[in-house]
Amino acid sequence: MTPCPAQPILVFLKQFGLTLALGLFLAGSVAAANLHPVRGFLPDLRFSLQAAGPKTVTQDDFKDKVVMMFFGYASCPDICPTTLAQLGAVMEDLGRDAEQVRIIFVSVDPHRDTPDSLARYVAAFDGKHTVGLTGSERQITDLARRYRVAFQIEKPDPNKPENYEVSHSRGVYIFDQTGKARYLAPDTESVQVLADGVRSLLP
Repeated sequence: MTPCPAQPILVFLKQFGLTLALGLFLAGSVAAANLHPVRGFLPDLRFSLQAAGPKTVTQDDFKDKVVMMFFGYASCPDICPTTLAQLGAVMEDLGRDAEQVRIIFVSVDPHRDTPDSLARYVAAFDGKHTVGLTGSERQITDLARRYRVAFQIEKPDPNKPENYEVSHSRGVYIFDQTGKARYLAPDTESVQVLADGVRSLLP
């Protein structure tokens, strides 16, 4: 788990799946050298969270779309904006094929990230193809556990309840148009490799 940055714990999901991650690293990839195939290892796309409006969004809203899902938070100083900018560049590289692809940014900071604030945040990177989602602490914890995402939230100072730090594990989850988990990509992967991996899932 890479800090973004972080300190003491409020939530920490210990079952990050390090054994699985090592296995995927050794497995290689059909589409690209550093996209790890996860079909059969990770569950299908399934969730119920809140988008701007507020509007309840589920996996059914992404039928027939390739989905790139990333966990983070809007106050992140480095990893999240860098990754969202990178995924926005992937969409540009895809050209017309981008209409068949969506980016889901799931906040692991539900106390500060509201649906509307997330919508404004992701719009700075790609307002057309990206949706920011949040939910209750329980919903976020359950979804993170489903995809073996670890995160921790610093215990806020009672005198500054909005001033705390968060850390989270990294990676971009790529699902095909039927909602099957297909690849787990390092968020440090190149735009070209990510774009080629997404193209391999398009008809």
